Amino acid sequence: MNADRVRVVASPIVFGLAALALWQVIVVVFQIKPFVVPSPLSIGDQFVSRLDVIWLASLGTAANALVGLVVGTVVGTLWALLAAAWRPADEVTAPLITALAVIPIVALAPVFYAMFGASVETGRQIVAAVAVFIPVYFNVLRGLRQVRPIHRDLMRAYAASAQQMSRHVTLPGALPFFFTGLRIASSLAVISALVAEYFGGPVSGLGKAITSAVSSSNYALAWAFVLGAILTGLLFYCAVYALEAVVMSRFRH
Repeated sequence: MNADRVRVVASPIVFGLAALALWQVIVVVFQIKPFVVPSPLSIGDQFVSRLDVIWLASLGTAANALVGLVVGTVVGTLWALLAAAWRPADEVTAPLITALAVIPIVALAPVFYAMFGASVETGRQIVAAVAVFIPVYFNVLRGLRQVRPIHRDLMRAYAASAQQMSRHVTLPGALPFFFTGLRIASSLAVISALVAEYFGGPVSGLGKAITSAVSSSNYALAWAFVLGAILTGLLFYCAVYALEAVVMSRFRH
């Protein structure tokens, strides 16, 4: 591992540890009450001692986020392919998608609970899927429209068919845009699934656990659940990043 790579890896770790140390010092020196912000040591203690509970809550949120990520990615990609291939589809659905992009989708969670029942996870999964759909759709659509005229003209000069044009030029060129949208969507899936838990539904997941801990005045535990949410989001992001590295390396070769 060269010096540049070590610096890239070590810099955020050192910065994070310094920030945690400063946080601990500020809480101790100024005697900040736990209901304002607990100390990192108390949060870490709760995280370790209640790891089994945090793990189960994280699995509940991660499962809904994963379903939403898969569904939203598939629908967003297919819709973008249709809009890129058939202009009327883009023109007809553009106002609807634009409106969907500005709707606070998590606020619709109670509506989905009423539609599908508050005892199932469907409402939370739909919230995550809609949140994922937006960045995937717009990024894939942009990527599909980034074909350079010189590449298009070259393929036509070789009498390439539309399928060959898509397979060798359009789709490979859209892949970086697809993964950009997917990386954004991976974090949004976890955030939206977690926030949707605050609006009702089954008593599972990190959102419900945070609410329960706060209501019982166990603020360090609430922050421990927040830490679980952060780690879940990082896991999703790193998994997508690793998938991107594998896929893009194969296309380069």
